[in-house]
Amino acid sequence: MNIAVASGKGGTGKTTISLCLASYYADKEISVALLDCDVEEPNVNLFLQSEIMGKVEAHVLIPSVDNSLCSGCGKCGEICQYSAIVLIKGKPLVLKEMCHSCGGCFLVCPEKAISEVKRTTGVIELGELNGIQYAGGRLNIGEAMSPPLIKDVKEYYSGAVIRIMDSPPGTSCPVIESVKGCDFLVLVSEPTPFGLNDLKLAAEMARAMKIPFGVVENRTSPGNNSLREFCKSESIPLIASIPDTKEIAVRYSRGDSVSYIKENYRNELDKIANHISSSVRADMT
Repeated sequence: MNIAVASGKGGTGKTTISLCLASYYADKEISVALLDCDVEEPNVNLFLQSEIMGKVEAHVLIPSVDNSLCSGCGKCGEICQYSAIVLIKGKPLVLKEMCHSCGGCFLVCPEKAISEVKRTTGVIELGELNGIQYAGGRLNIGEAMSPPLIKDVKEYYSGAVIRIMDSPPGTSCPVIESVKGCDFLVLVSEPTPFGLNDLKLAAEMARAMKIPFGVVENRTSPGNNSLREFCKSESIPLIASIPDTKEIAVRYSRGDSVSYIKENYRNELDKIANHISSSVRADMT
């Protein structure tokens, strides 16, 4: 079962919830993998502290032009929708950072002057700790596109019973790639104006992608019911709530908030796991 954990904005606690769920399933001796798909700012292993046992380079294919064969017809530039290959003085110039690796230029070249070569975009780190298999992408500085690396991260540990994708913030292309194909989407939000605004965007995204989803309210504060009222008005399941307490903040600053939440809010994690299981079963029938 593939579970994505996302949010409309950063800083809502999605990584904390991802880690809590991974640890929760591992405690039950269920095979679980935690995949850090926030490849531009990976932070899962800052808290998991798994020893990195392997690193794998990630690549994309980009065009390489043999100018001795090129006739300067310009068909490669015409087909590229991203202006990643343009004609300068009758010869193709490849702007590698803009290339989306579609292979169109390679296919249309009548002179067969274009071949595809690998370009390194980042690295995938692999590890395991306390029954949690870990894979996390780390995008190279200066890279413009993260979805190809996210896609590569999601290929790991396909045999795990539970696979949890800790997604990037927002609702743009990296998030779409992260949650695509998942069985359930957990949206982590907070009862603030910014949190509520971005939750609305994330909910629209989930509905457009037709992925079953529910909301976990993090940093719940007494008397603030804005997020709950929104979920009720939109018929969105509010799965669980984690309160805004000083002790959680202190433990978070020490890097051990997961153990504290497991000890003190186990019932909320039970609610999340049970809701996911029942929703996925219902969606399969």
